[in-house]
Amino acid sequence: DLSDARTGLTPDRAPTPSFASVAAVGFALTAYPIGAERDWVTRDQALERTLVTLRFLWSAPQGGAASGCAGHRGFFYHFLEPGTGPRFERVELSTMDTALLLAGALFCQSYFDRADPREAEARALADSLFARADWRWAYVRPPWIVHGWDPENGFLPWDWAGMNESMLVPILAMASPTHPLGPEVWSGWSSRCRWGAFRGFEHVGFAPLFGHQYSQVWLDLRGLQDSLMRAHGTDWFENSRRATLAQRAHALANPGGFRGYGERLWGLTACDGPVDGAFTVGGRRREFRSYAARGASFTEVVDDGTVSPAAAGGSVAFAPEVVVPMLMAVAEDHGGHAYGRYGFVDALNPTLDTAVAVQHGRVVTGVGWFDVDRLGIDQGPILIMIENHLSRLVWEIYTGSPTIQHALKVLGFTNREGA
Repeated sequence: DLSDARTGLTPDRAPTPSFASVAAVGFALTAYPIGAERDWVTRDQALERTLVTLRFLWSAPQGGAASGCAGHRGFFYHFLEPGTGPRFERVELSTMDTALLLAGALFCQSYFDRADPREAEARALADSLFARADWRWAYVRPPWIVHGWDPENGFLPWDWAGMNESMLVPILAMASPTHPLGPEVWSGWSSRCRWGAFRGFEHVGFAPLFGHQYSQVWLDLRGLQDSLMRAHGTDWFENSRRATLAQRAHALANPGGFRGYGERLWGLTACDGPVDGAFTVGGRRREFRSYAARGASFTEVVDDGTVSPAAAGGSVAFAPEVVVPMLMAVAEDHGGHAYGRYGFVDALNPTLDTAVAVQHGRVVTGVGWFDVDRLGIDQGPILIMIENHLSRLVWEIYTGSPTIQHALKVLGFTNREGA
């Protein structure tokens, strides 16, 4: 409904007017085949929307100019002008968000596999977009890939290393048919991962749950081990499951004394929040945040009582036995405040139930704060992980592609029997 019919670009959020999000486009591309499989749209309708998107992305101007371009060296800016596609204001060129976009394109490439000229065009466009990304250019401080670049200042001073949302970045760089990096890019990434324990669950830590979900929206890593996971006798799928269960345990313990926390409300990730400020609520002075990377792990705890349904929802394939009841409970307990035509609102906070001026959303006196927006980068993982839980559709098609299979093999991934 909300992706632009002319460009295929997907808004960052709705209903608040916003720029287009390159990452949200990657999730949207993955959603179209799911819609076809579920008979929400026909295969031809899903293909047409995919072609509109891929054609636009391929033809959108690339270059080093500060304005008028959608990207540079095959990568795209984090946010784009929603109707026309060039860089939004002064945002950075993002290797991570481009990776999410490319993952969606490559999934479509494998899904639309029929001997039909239009499906062949979709495959060719996805292949061309993937081949254009110059990972060697982004390999600024080996063995790590840079966060991004902007025409005003050049390369950003940060690199993707250690557990977070960026697992796909070194894998796609390794798989590139034109600008590939070597296996050391994975060794460099994993060398910064931290193993620890939180609420009784040992795992590689990263506090917001989106970091444990984004790459495994597409990658089926059940039973697959790299050297780090072999050393700890587990795999990346189980690692994400433990991170999810640890967050649930955090809510059950509820050290912050937040209203509603428990089996029926848990899960922290990057999401909207009510306001940056402090208020006295229920006789206790509390600090609240607006948009923030909330989370709970041995690495850090960032928690103001704001729960995002996407935190648990994006983990439904990891821990369905606790996620499904929680999502049902949120819809039951908070009704139309939290759930509607486009699914769950991005976040809610029952603790903030006093009428105060907020930056986002609205306070329902005596009930709590509720966002009014849905975010593409949060709705996408919920939808896709539900499908993986039910049918493994995205996992099997994406991870089963020769491109990804080759990359995982070169990077040293084997099953638990060593094959």
